[in-house]
Amino acid sequence: MERSLRTARVATYVYFVLCGTLMGTWVVQIPAVEDRVGISHSALGGLLVLLGLGAFAGMRVAGRLTDRLGARVVIPAGGVLCGATLVLPGLAREPWTLAGALLLFGFCNGCLDVGMNAHAVHVEKAYGRPVMSGFHATFSVGGVLAALAGAGAASAGLNPAAGMAAMGAVGIVIALASARALLPTAPADTSGAAPEAPRRSATGQVRLLAVLALMVMLCEGAANDWSALHLRDVLGASAGTAAYAYGTFAAAMTVGRLLADRLASRFGSMAILRYGAATAAVGSTLVALGPWLLTAFAGWALFGLGLSGCVPQLFSAAGHADPAAAGANVSRVAGLGYVGMLAGPAVIGWLAHLVALNHTFVLLTLLCATTAVAARVLRTGPDRTHRTETVAASPATKERTPAGPGTGSRS
Repeated sequence: MERSLRTARVATYVYFVLCGTLMGTWVVQIPAVEDRVGISHSALGGLLVLLGLGAFAGMRVAGRLTDRLGARVVIPAGGVLCGATLVLPGLAREPWTLAGALLLFGFCNGCLDVGMNAHAVHVEKAYGRPVMSGFHATFSVGGVLAALAGAGAASAGLNPAAGMAAMGAVGIVIALASARALLPTAPADTSGAAPEAPRRSATGQVRLLAVLALMVMLCEGAANDWSALHLRDVLGASAGTAAYAYGTFAAAMTVGRLLADRLASRFGSMAILRYGAATAAVGSTLVALGPWLLTAFAGWALFGLGLSGCVPQLFSAAGHADPAAAGANVSRVAGLGYVGMLAGPAVIGWLAHLVALNHTFVLLTLLCATTAVAARVLRTGPDRTHRTETVAASPATKERTPAGPGTGSRS
């Protein structure tokens, strides 16, 4: 059983890399697709909203399906569909066809996203210690692979559709080949439903987790789109230097996620969320008020490092809140968080019409500080579960955990 658990963990890593690679492949090809369709930046921005709406819808649908059918069914299906629909934006020649392609691709990507996070919670519970942040770190690895593959396709003279079709085909093969390694998860048993009071308590906790995910991912989305512009427009950096602002933020996030699981095992998920959000608040304050490039880079690094472990802890807590509805709960938190990711750049852009760009980042400080104060919500989340299971775990209990009663689809 321990061998199958390790294999399932590796398979989960594979699906996170796959999801990051497929989405990254689309991101790399955005300029070429925009030129082919012949639309403006503003029109493209409107169409990208459809990608987000499709992902949000896919997350909600996949959450319920995961609880009914199990992640072992939903993840490979989501991977196959995501790989198959990746080529559609590359084939679009008119705005309305691109709109439909993005909506469909976003839906399939949302299904894969929730399914793999659902299974990650299941693997985490079987291990009895935090492992979620490591999975999220490998998503970034997928983005790097997509950038390398996109550069190679461009050097080989492949058009966007051919490059996206090739990557999609590889993704389909990987999604199918990795399916057997996933943990077997039975549909949720609703006949022996939990008492109504605990279930209502879990629902309230998940709602708060979703609001926190909205705030944290709004901050992340703002950094993605505005970090380079901050250095260029506010501090007068060259375009080349300004590009390192996002690189600093992204690198700090990746490093933080690689370390977060070990820290969560020692100090608890609540500490990761509280002190991580507080660190991010310090970073955004440096960005908002610092007058030098050095303070800006330090601020973006602290911002990325602080945010790095927050989202994985929130997703993990949602999955552990109610095993019978783990998939639906993860979809609620991930869906609202994704709304925040999309809204972040727009909110900062709107505020930039009222105050200086760097001063708009004070909003990010307030959101991070609020998250740090509200981190107590994780006191009844996976913190207690992880510590109890880690202390009490024995070889026998480790073997029973993955297939034990009440695990639902993957919690």
